[in-house]
Amino acid sequence: MTRLPVQKTYKLYVNGAFPRSESGRSYEAQDANVAWASRKDLRDAVRASREAATGWSGRTAYNRGQILYRVAEVMEGRAAQFRELGISREEVDEAIDTWVWYAGWADKLSQVLGAANPVAGPYFNFTVPEATGVVGVIAPEEPPLLGLAQRLAPVLVGGNVAVTIAPEAAPLAAVTLAEVIDTSDVPAGVVNVLTGRKTELGPWLASHMDVNAIDLAGAPAGARPELERLAAENLKRVATSGEGRSLKHASEFLELKTVWHPIGV
Repeated sequence: MTRLPVQKTYKLYVNGAFPRSESGRSYEAQDANVAWASRKDLRDAVRASREAATGWSGRTAYNRGQILYRVAEVMEGRAAQFRELGISREEVDEAIDTWVWYAGWADKLSQVLGAANPVAGPYFNFTVPEATGVVGVIAPEEPPLLGLAQRLAPVLVGGNVAVTIAPEAAPLAAVTLAEVIDTSDVPAGVVNVLTGRKTELGPWLASHMDVNAIDLAGAPAGARPELERLAAENLKRVATSGEGRSLKHASEFLELKTVWHPIGV
């Protein structure tokens, strides 16, 4: 008997689950039907991120590093699946190495980005980095897997949570990465991945009042001025660059908190 293959359905990734878009819409990309996220889907993703933010930022930096390293471990085991999507071995390897690199920095950010400040008085004065909160990430179109890893890993390493708009033309790598994240000990809601039209989802993400920062590295160049204007309405942090690995990418989504403490108390 001839067996028909089971066709994969590419869905959204919101709050640790893989729902279809509430609108029921889809669009064609990479010879597949991909969920077309709506404004309600985006609101649900932001809400899930906000609920997960305290728990993720409250974990020890060492534990966050362990979890990010687990993402790399699972990606290594599923490397062939990414290559079946047309992603080169070099890009897959570099994306895995990016997760490992940021995982190694998780428990070192405070020492490198923080400081013990000299003061004229009987006080200690410390500056420590803290997570900004919910970060919107518009993923670059190219390279689809590595570009997303280079923007998502530095958001998570400092304790932030993310609502990600996947590459529009090549979204399958982002959805497959969501499957990896779902099996990598990352708590539900810490990462949410939406597929759809950037021109539709981008303004809603930039203007959402419960999003604290936004990465526009993958936004269409002509749309960036308007997205920056919308982001300014609630004083979001805005980042626009992000190739390679750098602590600067992580620091863009961290707040520096200065604490005074009396000596001897």
